Amino acid sequence: LSLSLSLSLSLSLSLSLSLGLGLSQAMEAIIGPPPPPDDNLYLALGGEDAVLSEAQQREALVQVLEGLGTREKVLLVPPDFTRYHSRTGPLTAACYEHYGAGGVADVLPALGTHAPMTEAEYARMFPGVPWDKMRVHDWRNDVETIAHVPAEMVKKASDGQLDEPFPVQLNRLVWEGGHDLVISLGQVVPHEVMGMANYNKNMFVGVGGAAAIHLSHHIGAVYGMERMMGIAWNPLRAILEEASKQTTRLPLLYVLTVVGRDDASGDLVTRGLFVGDGYTAFAKAADLSLKVNFSLLEEAMDKVVVYLDPEKFRSTWLGNKAIYRTRMAIADGGELIILAPGVHRFGEDDEIDALIREFGYRTTPETMENLKQSYNLRQNLSAAAHLIHGSSEGRFKITYCPGGLTQDEVEGVGYVYGDVAEMSATYDPAALAEGWNDVGGERVYYISNPAIGLWAHRARFEARDG
Repeated sequence: LSLSLSLSLSLSLSLSLSLGLGLSQAMEAIIGPPPPPDDNLYLALGGEDAVLSEAQQREALVQVLEGLGTREKVLLVPPDFTRYHSRTGPLTAACYEHYGAGGVADVLPALGTHAPMTEAEYARMFPGVPWDKMRVHDWRNDVETIAHVPAEMVKKASDGQLDEPFPVQLNRLVWEGGHDLVISLGQVVPHEVMGMANYNKNMFVGVGGAAAIHLSHHIGAVYGMERMMGIAWNPLRAILEEASKQTTRLPLLYVLTVVGRDDASGDLVTRGLFVGDGYTAFAKAADLSLKVNFSLLEEAMDKVVVYLDPEKFRSTWLGNKAIYRTRMAIADGGELIILAPGVHRFGEDDEIDALIREFGYRTTPETMENLKQSYNLRQNLSAAAHLIHGSSEGRFKITYCPGGLTQDEVEGVGYVYGDVAEMSATYDPAALAEGWNDVGGERVYYISNPAIGLWAHRARFEARDG
């Protein structure tokens, strides 16, 4: 892979935009239109201002499950604890209650590269679902390569710059488990790698293998996250859609939530619930998510403070959502301060942690050069992608304030170090309101959970979308 992929796609998009097309239309000019709505949409509940109670969601989901008839061996694939706010925990419990201990054979959290859930996290997220049903996804070893998306498709999706097949990989339990229903649950929200999270990403990345995870992340990185985020139909999604065609024998059901913040209370609420067996449910959820999770600002942020909940963010691998989701809103020369009391390591995986420490969050050209020189980095392309994603490219300052990393460690990977106690005293999360604040005469934008949204300055966003 090379930077020519990013540059070539940029030229193609620029040409399309110059002809008056929006970004989504420019995408279609490269990869074709999204799939037609010929799949099954079982439920589309909610709206931009809706507040769906847990009881409403459970009742609606159970009605769908009842309509599907009896199932004897069900696999549940929910997110892990880092996605606790997705509101899919109670829905996972509802599925278990509906089918019972005899019907639900396995619960396989979609870890991707994340560390396994603890028993306490599992019990909190999936109340009433027995711990002995839980299976751990081993992304490096316990996977099956089922097929490959043809190189021609990858070449087309990458505008001719990448000519190799994409491996279609799944956890062996998913592919060989003999389940008569596989329920994938998750939240649709803007995402730095996939444009919009969830749907078949939950399968081919969440319970996929190393080769697919590495390649998908790296395609997204060299393509450019600022052109990807918030776009449901994009080159990488097109590849995963083609991968789905190779796994049609799986009896898949997607349960997708859209979660936003209530302006009056500040609490997270469920705005939408969508259930189906294909792209249509995802597309509808993505449309709602853009209305709920996207904040378009008239003023660029000169200083933004992001708080990372210590229960959910324990590594920069996870915590760097603070960078991904705000970068389009930060002014040139601005500063991002990340209050990260629970962060005590860089990678979720020991091997990736070591690579982050070795190479750091440098500019894209520097990381691409390191990629040429390092065999280990080439064998872990998702790490290279993460390093690109986590760089400001020198455009703004990133001050990281971790609870469990030293100043030398933080500065060693290219960030500015901040003492979390001192910074939290100046920018007190308990005192700050979501959005704009005045802190001692300083105008500061505060975000308490970067995982639930995407922020952009209107001028930068309109320059992107044409």
